[in-house]
Amino acid sequence: MIEVKLKSYITEALAASGAEGVAVILERPDDLGNGDFSTNVAMAGAKKAGKNPRMFADEIVLALMNKQDEDIAGVEAAGPGFINFRLSKTYFQNALTEALALGTAFGENNALSGKKTIVEYTDPNPFKEFHIGHLMSNTIGESVARLTEASNADTKRACYQGDVGMHVAKAVWGMKKSERSQQGNPSELIAWLSQSYALGAMGFEKDEIIKKEVTEINKKIYQRSDPEIDHLYDLGRKISLAYFETIYARLGTKFDHYFFESETAGFGKEIVEKHPLIFETSDGAIVYKGDESMGLHTRVFITKEGLPTYEAKELGLAKIKYDASRYDISIVITGNEVNDYFKVLLDAMGKVFPELAAKTEHYSHGMLRLTTGKMSSRTGDVITTESLIDETKEKALAKIRGEEFTEKEKDEIAEQVAIGAIKYSILRQAAGKDIIFDVEQSLSFEGDSGPYLQYTHARTRSLLLKAEGKRADPAQLEGDEIRPLHKYLLRFPEVVLRAQKEREPHYVATYLIELAREFNSFYGNTVVLDGAADEAYKLALVTLVSQVLHKGLWLLGIPAPVKM
Repeated sequence: MIEVKLKSYITEALAASGAEGVAVILERPDDLGNGDFSTNVAMAGAKKAGKNPRMFADEIVLALMNKQDEDIAGVEAAGPGFINFRLSKTYFQNALTEALALGTAFGENNALSGKKTIVEYTDPNPFKEFHIGHLMSNTIGESVARLTEASNADTKRACYQGDVGMHVAKAVWGMKKSERSQQGNPSELIAWLSQSYALGAMGFEKDEIIKKEVTEINKKIYQRSDPEIDHLYDLGRKISLAYFETIYARLGTKFDHYFFESETAGFGKEIVEKHPLIFETSDGAIVYKGDESMGLHTRVFITKEGLPTYEAKELGLAKIKYDASRYDISIVITGNEVNDYFKVLLDAMGKVFPELAAKTEHYSHGMLRLTTGKMSSRTGDVITTESLIDETKEKALAKIRGEEFTEKEKDEIAEQVAIGAIKYSILRQAAGKDIIFDVEQSLSFEGDSGPYLQYTHARTRSLLLKAEGKRADPAQLEGDEIRPLHKYLLRFPEVVLRAQKEREPHYVATYLIELAREFNSFYGNTVVLDGAADEAYKLALVTLVSQVLHKGLWLLGIPAPVKM
């Protein structure tokens, strides 16, 4: 990247001027009229060198201009000590040529080359609905996984599911009491499980006899001691996991590893019991006392009944995940309601498995809320992922016009648009914030939306199809003025790298929207296929826009239709 070379030149100039060791930060000016890069390093360096900031900036500028690098058209000092860089026509032509030659690899980097990364996300619980909270985790986690892949990491995707616990016991109790047939299509069977869970949960709260029965079922599930309970448990687990796969297929996720609480429970309990100096007994339970001065509270790891809690299971999971993948980095995506708990977990892990704690990163997301309150969910209180996708798809289908589409094509496009609308709404802002999802706004083909990006991509593909057989050539640029679209395209690798480093896909989402706006402005004011001398250059720009939009949408986990 050009930034690496510029930083090297600046560092060399600082050292020669008595300001060695000053950190060099390059930024992209908001106003393209202020150049292609800017730095305030002269102000920091002047203090160390004991010089006037503006005069020191002039000194650094002179040293940089003496490099006579063909990629640099100009360097100038501005204001109290800023330094602005303008890159040359040669640089932009060469960079565009290289980007086109890279094809789908443009935007990728080697920041995580040789690293094994495992990203854990979604984590739905069998016997319960796959709700929009799981959709949030899946959308963010899938994008983070793809960003690490774009940084050349060996990336594995993991899903951790609570297939044991009181929620399962409540569902099995409800299944046992249900008189319905245990046959049906996936949607009917998952609805039966959800209704069974609701029945068991309600009974557990209101009836002491039912509470005791559910508690007994919970023990039998762990012990595998009752054939009838085992049958219902195995059936419900199978139904749930098969149904989840249909959701993953719609969302574009394929997991490499599935981990279950039934596997981590015994191991987690064993780990806790083997570390009496870290965990202590309190009222018959085994707890971890967090340091209150660090904002950590006490958490139960093994209950007084001798059962491992979610905390103990997570401790076991960290080691099980490592044994399965030998990760260098373990990224865990959850809802922000477990932030405090996860801080305690990582603190405890730092004492039990310090090397794994150092490799573990936890990122949380906010809640997904709807402007309209409940949607047409089958279950009422819980808004399922399937109901959200289906309702959004139905509205998208109503917007598709044109005789050129078959009914099958309309359905496929509507599905892609619905997924794009929902995922973009989640990824357009920082992950920690709550999301207000407005169906109509999310489906807009103008402005800040997923369908706008998809439509722009389809527009580029249509134009390139018309230009089939014509040559795209960055060298056919006339004059010295570089179009803003050309400059903006070349920022893509920087955006991808930043999004990966900060685990924040919203940087990619924002960039793509701005790129799409820049392209549509260019397209609205330029005749591309005009036979003019610069036609090949304009085609080169359109080709790279199409390439970057396709890659960027993939990084967000959003489908990129070729026609809309």
